[in-house]
This record gives sequence, structure tokens and C-alpha cells, in this order.
Amino acid sequence: MTSAPQNGTRHGLVVAIDGPAGAGKSTVAAHLARTFGLLNLETGAMYRALALKALRGDVVVTDGAAVLALTHSTTITLEPSANGNRVLLDGEDVTAALRNPDVTQAASQVSTHGPVRVWMVNSQRTLGLAAPTGVVMEGRDIGTVVFPDADVKIFLDASVEARGDRRYAQQPATESKEDLLRDMRERDKRDRERTESPLRPADDAVLVDTTGMTLDQVLERAAAIVAKVAQR
Repeated sequence: MTSAPQNGTRHGLVVAIDGPAGAGKSTVAAHLARTFGLLNLETGAMYRALALKALRGDVVVTDGAAVLALTHSTTITLEPSANGNRVLLDGEDVTAALRNPDVTQAASQVSTHGPVRVWMVNSQRTLGLAAPTGVVMEGRDIGTVVFPDADVKIFLDASVEARGDRRYAQQPATESKEDLLRDMRERDKRDRERTESPLRPADDAVLVDTTGMTLDQVLERAAAIVAKVAQR
């Protein structure tokens, strides 16, 4: 497993949120950012942006060398806005395009390539260190690889059925729920079994199973975890 370099000056609290697709990471991260005045960086959007560039350029996303070659001419910027991060790909706002199911699937493939993840991890840590008031960063390897020195680590999880129901309710009906659950199980398998930065809780992460919880309960639990550390 590759770890991000640990040099650099931190300017505030670092909160790492990890977990599988549909566990509620984005919603929780946005809430914590508002509550504690942190910059919210959604790392999954960076993988989707690179995947979008690959799709536009007819690059085979399972070809690690070809995807890595794209990174040499790629700039991905996350800009906070009232409705969440704007994602700029080489200066173009591609935020709306990133939730397309084809892009999501391609991002899952892109994320399996070790050298691509190294590039992403270094980019993500640089963005996090530059946050002037602290950062909440969510993804799949934040607490284990990007910020193993994070002040707070939360691992959100839920049954695949619960996560599938949430994702189906959130997105346009572009695929059946059965197809969505199948895709989610396949993505879980790739995320947990990949050689480079597999999805797993950090040893010191607080595990929160959201399967039987309401959204308000999840947000309250996450905020309490962060508040306990912030008050020290």
C-alpha cells in the first residue's frame, strides 16, 4: 500500500470519512463542513473527473498505463460553493456530468490502478493541507492512506440493500434497482479487493453502521464524534 507523504503544514482540523458507495459520506461531510467551518473535499469527484476525461478521449479505463498518461496533462480543481463543490476539469466545470452512471462505473475502474491512485493521493493531500481552516475529506482511503494522521477518522457503512435504496432514490431512474444493486456489489468487490489502497477501516477509525439509522441520527452521531475531538 502506498502512503501519502506526511510533510506539509496543516492549518486546522482534519476529518477523514471513508466507506463504500451509498453509505452517506457526501451528506455527512457536507454537514460537518458547515457545522465546524471546514473545507469539504469530495475525493470521489476527482476520480470521476479523470474517468470523464478518459471516456471523452476514448481511453480504455481498464488500461492503467493509458489512464496514467492522462494525468500528465490533467488539472482537477474543487471549488466550494453553496450547493457543494464545483469540479473543474482542465478549467471546465464538469460538475453536472459526474453523476452519470457511465462515469461512476468508469471511475470505479480508474481507481483500481495503483500509479493513478498515487497521483490522486498526492493531489488530495496537497488540497487538504492547503485548506486554511481545516478540512473534511471523504472517500475510500482517506484515513488509511491520504491522511493517516487525521485528527478524526469515521468509517461509514451500511448493508448493500440499504445503500442501494438510498442511491436509487437520489438519482434519476436511468437503471433498475436490480441493476444498481448488482453494480454496487461489483464496485464493493473491486474496492475491497484491489491491491492498492483497498477499502477498509483505519485501525483507529470510529465505525458507524447507518443501516437502521435516520439521516438526522447519522448526522448527529458524526457531529458528536468530531465535536469530542475539536473540544480538546
